[in-house]
Amino acid sequence: MPIDPYLVVRAGSLYVAVLLTAAAWMWRRPGRRAFSGAVLAWFWNLPAVLALHLAADRLGWWNMKADGGVLLGMPVDVYLSWAWLWGAVPALAFPSLPIVLVAAIALAFDLALMPAAAPVLRLGPAWLIGEGIGLALCLIPSQLLARWTVRDARLAGRAALQVVAFSGLLLFVLPAVAIDVSGGAWLNPVDRPVWQISLWVQLLMVPAIVGLSAVQEFVMRGGGTPVPFDPPQRLVVTGPYAYVRNPMQLSAVVLLALLGLFLRNPWVAAAGIMAHLYSTGIAGWDEDEDLRRRFGDNWLAYAGNVRPWVPRLRPWRRPGDLPARLFVASGCGMCSEVGGWFARHHARGLAIVPAETHESRALTRITFEPAGGGPEATGVEAVARALEHVHLGWAFAGWALRLPGVRWFAQLLTDASGGEPRRIEISHVPHPSAIGRLDPAVSSRIEDPRPVVRTGRDRQQGSGGL
Repeated sequence: MPIDPYLVVRAGSLYVAVLLTAAAWMWRRPGRRAFSGAVLAWFWNLPAVLALHLAADRLGWWNMKADGGVLLGMPVDVYLSWAWLWGAVPALAFPSLPIVLVAAIALAFDLALMPAAAPVLRLGPAWLIGEGIGLALCLIPSQLLARWTVRDARLAGRAALQVVAFSGLLLFVLPAVAIDVSGGAWLNPVDRPVWQISLWVQLLMVPAIVGLSAVQEFVMRGGGTPVPFDPPQRLVVTGPYAYVRNPMQLSAVVLLALLGLFLRNPWVAAAGIMAHLYSTGIAGWDEDEDLRRRFGDNWLAYAGNVRPWVPRLRPWRRPGDLPARLFVASGCGMCSEVGGWFARHHARGLAIVPAETHESRALTRITFEPAGGGPEATGVEAVARALEHVHLGWAFAGWALRLPGVRWFAQLLTDASGGEPRRIEISHVPHPSAIGRLDPAVSSRIEDPRPVVRTGRDRQQGSGGL
């Protein structure tokens, strides 16, 4: 009986992946964090390799031919093996080797293996161009993600790569699987009117902003990432987490539901429902147990006041906590108006303070100081942070405003309008008239060493009231 060459190539791809993984494992004996980094490298490559395959097929770098077990024309076994060989295997085998050399080794393997993968893989005359692009966009970022995870380094960078990887899985790979399994077809967005595309993009951005802001909060306030084995070191109860316990899961579920409507495929929307059931079931129970074990009474108090899926209208604040402080220059008319606006809107857990009265150093005209520690914010970012203390609507505007690209552009416009950051000299004893200009609607009260101008709601309930 003749040997099926298609079967040999597809089975061989799995065999090579298993063999090289076993060799790397016996050689390096990786610990838990090293293995976690390798798995993350594989997650990065799942959407990246699939996207590379589609680009290669369209641009003529290579194409694949197989019957049965394919995803977007790519054999699933070859797809999973390729993603693993470019992600997990180099991360396990060469954790410290310069990445350029790792890429060179991968190139050498591909030069031997890819021509041997015929007839499943048919190479075009310019396939090395696709190979180079694949190494740059698939292999190298995956190795950076793995190394930063193992070394607990570059927190913002590895969180950003995680966001890209899991967004690709959520918005590309998962819908592709749902559509292929259900026998549906992809709708070309370009075929729709521009106004429809614009509307759908705006709708999808609403849950996306919530999820991205939650990741940003994990990094800035928690010192960790959304990945369970790389979690925040501190309990995060600010930003989106002051309104809802599971903002990232909520974002993912709503995104899948909206994407299913956009693609007119109920199976994609059903994936969002399944994600919700999983999050509220096994994953939710395990996560709650872990948080209770790590943070004790602080977690219980938070979980008892903030719902997991339905956002609050006003942010939660633990009774007895000191308020965050928004330092506003009393001698700046524009800044004083900003401080007065927040006072009139009863920002919860936020004290409006003359910037001239800071107890230790000079500040810029508007500076936000978080209550529980963490990085300060100035300018537009400070205003965005303060908006999170008003109510859900303004908080959403703040989350959108402090996303990196948006924040940079908004600060650029503010600077061009004369609102650029300027340093304010310290004056520990502010003049009463200066405080009054900050909030003419309320009387002032100065405390030492933390002088504050409290809002009307703070005076009614006390500094620790809700």
